[in-house]
Amino acid sequence: MTTLVRSTDTLTRDALAVLQPGFLGTTAPDWLLRRIGEGLSAVGLFGRNIVSPGQLAALTAQLRAERDDVLVAIDEEGGDVTRLEVRTGSSFPGNCALGSVDDAELTRAVARELGRRLAECGVDLNWAPSADINSNPDNPVIGVRSFGADTALAARHTVAYVEGLQSAGVAACTKHFPGHGDTNVDSHHALPRIDVDLDTLHARELVPFRAAIAAGSKAVMSAHILLPALDPNRPATLSPQILTGLLREELGYQGLIVTDGMEMQAISAVYGIERGSVLAIAAGADAICVGGGLADEATVLRLRDALVAAVRDGELPEERLADAAARVRALADWTRRARGAAAEPGAASLPPARPGGGTVPGTDIGLVAARRAVKVTAGTRPYTPPTSAPYVAAFTPVANIAVGDETPWGVAAELAVLLPGTTSDTYSGEAGTSPLLAHVLGVAGDRRIVAVVRDVHRHPWMADALDALIAARPDTVVVEMGVDRAEPRGALHIATHGAARVCGRAAAEVIAGKGAGA
Repeated sequence: MTTLVRSTDTLTRDALAVLQPGFLGTTAPDWLLRRIGEGLSAVGLFGRNIVSPGQLAALTAQLRAERDDVLVAIDEEGGDVTRLEVRTGSSFPGNCALGSVDDAELTRAVARELGRRLAECGVDLNWAPSADINSNPDNPVIGVRSFGADTALAARHTVAYVEGLQSAGVAACTKHFPGHGDTNVDSHHALPRIDVDLDTLHARELVPFRAAIAAGSKAVMSAHILLPALDPNRPATLSPQILTGLLREELGYQGLIVTDGMEMQAISAVYGIERGSVLAIAAGADAICVGGGLADEATVLRLRDALVAAVRDGELPEERLADAAARVRALADWTRRARGAAAEPGAASLPPARPGGGTVPGTDIGLVAARRAVKVTAGTRPYTPPTSAPYVAAFTPVANIAVGDETPWGVAAELAVLLPGTTSDTYSGEAGTSPLLAHVLGVAGDRRIVAVVRDVHRHPWMADALDALIAARPDTVVVEMGVDRAEPRGALHIATHGAARVCGRAAAEVIAGKGAGA
């Protein structure tokens, strides 16, 4: 009886150890603290959990008061995908902007400063960077989250990002293995399929991951995508051929394998999160990310019990669960030692952040990078910056779930600082081109119009509205804040390669005649 109880306790702790759940609120709920005490080894943070750097630091301290080696993870890519600055927009441009500059040292510096801010708040695992190659320009979920469509460029910037982040003591999690760039379906909604041959996968998708592994990425995140050339039956997250055969054995990766969110429809709608989690661990994953949409104790208990039952039933080898839990604890030990090293007297560090979340003067590397990423294309006539407040028309597509719709983007707020009185409106394609154009022209009057778009090449309604607007008002300034694929148009065309707050600031400076590209 004693042995059975001890075995049950070990199984339960191991099952809890492999979960990375989310929760609601800006303080840790009692149930979460209780489960951490029982063996839960990691927690995932989202925008709903964060109000300010001070509040976040207090939250992580609360978690570590329960257990000092708990992993605190976050989905903080910078750029369009930010949780740290979800209500204001990011102080750092995203991957596409960094890739467009193509200065690996700049990418390394940006990642290190982002890592320093995360570490200062007590976060020690970042589900970033995205190593996906944006080989399909119509990809609805990757886009500016990728360093670009060039394989070698994506690889060198992935390495720089991993090294920069981990030099600040924050574990990198390179994603989405084995590559989500060549998809036309968002795995939040359905299961994407990539029909390419093995030679293409090895020559393109896998190159940045090989580089990240060589650079020592502490974690790799799997993708919920089907690649028939590797496994015709199961998505990568659930595939032994991909996670164990390819990632572990062929590529030699020994770090932590984390799943993408198991509540995403590509998994949950087909397998359910309980069975999906069991299959993922059996396939070779070590940690189950869940909590973007499911953030309660019941979910944690369901997954814990499903894993324990799978071991009891012989479906999941006990050694596989134990190995997964050991890898989680090993990473937690690395992060704890990294925190201790950073706290030692004489440890190298960057200048501290201001309480509001910005950098002190001289260390605003995010804005420096955003300015360098701006690409300006002049129209046929000389551009004269406006001397009075312009009108900003933001043509806004539906945001994908990874980005979310709670984070502000655009240029209006930043332009209003430089040109007080700037006003703006948001437009979608629902009304049709003619009513949209009539409204923009009516509200703008004789003011300069700034049209802000995001991935105009993917949205015909946006392209039609933009063409009609430029035909009516040739002096319109166009700001593309997504992937810069469409032909430049307007009196001035500004590509920011991302919609982070600092990208909006850099574009506003150019519009107002105060930027380097003006």
